[in-house]
Amino acid sequence: QVKLVESGGGLVQAGGSLRLSCAATGNVFRLSDMGYYRQGAEQQRELVAMIQSDRTTTYADSVKGRFTISRDYDKNTVYLQMDSLKPEDTAVYVCAADIGRFSTRIWGQGTQVTVSS
Repeated sequence: QVKLVESGGGLVQAGGSLRLSCAATGNVFRLSDMGYYRQGAEQQRELVAMIQSDRTTTYADSVKGRFTISRDYDKNTVYLQMDSLKPEDTAVYVCAADIGRFSTRIWGQGTQVTVSS
């Protein structure tokens, strides 16, 4: 069984930086896309950034130029470097990955990011 183990997050002042990481553990087979979604209070979950197996990246317009997603393919780990953070970035960030023959989506436990003004 594959599990996503997240780390990082916390409290930071506006303009600061944080780095999230997410490692796929267990019987990892055909790990394709990995990335992060976020959900703020009373908001719907939204895609933040995704990186595909061919290194193609996708970003939400709201984070372009501030966030950078990267991946260590040997360690099955994805990283989200978040710079120039804004209070509106406050949310629970949840790691996502597509695994297996049918690219089944699995989710991490989520980590809180709070940006104070």
